[in-house]
Amino acid sequence: MTSNLYKHQSENVWKTWGLMTFFLVLVILLGWFAGFYFDNPLILFFAVFFSIGMNIFSYWYSDKIVLKMTGAKPVTRDQYFDLWNAVENLSITAGLPMPKVYVIDDSVPNAFATGRDKDHSAVAVTSGLLEILDKNELEGVIAHELAHIGNRDILLQTVVVVLVGFVTLLSDFFLRATIFGGNSDNKGGGQLQVALLIIGVILMILSPFVATAIQLAISRKREFMADATGALLTRYPEGLASALEKISGFSGKKGKMKKANHATAHMFFSSPFGEHGKKKRGFLNKLFSTHPPTDERIANLRGIKIKDNV
Repeated sequence: MTSNLYKHQSENVWKTWGLMTFFLVLVILLGWFAGFYFDNPLILFFAVFFSIGMNIFSYWYSDKIVLKMTGAKPVTRDQYFDLWNAVENLSITAGLPMPKVYVIDDSVPNAFATGRDKDHSAVAVTSGLLEILDKNELEGVIAHELAHIGNRDILLQTVVVVLVGFVTLLSDFFLRATIFGGNSDNKGGGQLQVALLIIGVILMILSPFVATAIQLAISRKREFMADATGALLTRYPEGLASALEKISGFSGKKGKMKKANHATAHMFFSSPFGEHGKKKRGFLNKLFSTHPPTDERIANLRGIKIKDNV
């Protein structure tokens, strides 16, 4: 398991750089096409500077954006003594600096971790989570989120929020501009222009879906790994499994969070839209699901055998 964790951590570093490179290339391609179609090379230069700037911005500020989007508020030990102690004690056990602690005022039980590295990280939980979980279950969820920090998931999943969101916005902008504002006479209006127009429109339509598919695929794999790592950290897999059962069975307000957002959905411990329960069938359902089926996660946890090294 230890070798798998190190491999996973290394993969996440490369995935983060790969995602940023993908964003850079995609925005430049969109800018090149728009510059060609509108016969304005300045659009390409803008796309280059914009994509580089967004990569830098997402690295330094994406966690702050996520915390703001979810309505998370920083708390102290005096305000939430049990939560603070759980985070502090498990951080020591995991050999991690203690992350900042946040609480979201929402009756739907959920949690997430964010930040650019283990030294600049945060754990946020909802007030609903604190109300329905006992000590062992809460520790299981916190251990899961600390596993994301230790496994270096947090930068990857946080950067995804900003980059995927901007890819979608840019694609929509260029698509609308191409359809309603294009110059049909530029570059001679020949077959090459028609071909480029078709390719460009296809690229603009598909780019948000490609980006979202990457976002979701990354999310599902890391959830299983964080479950396993969290179970090893607490040495009590049943605590996390029981927490999953309680959260998936939550029916208040249909299980949807107040500030549920598709851009941040992949970051949460479970879907903020209340999509829990039985295994989803079919390739497309699995492809466009932000989280693995809850019953699969519970079965995996209850199949983990913890050996006592005394």
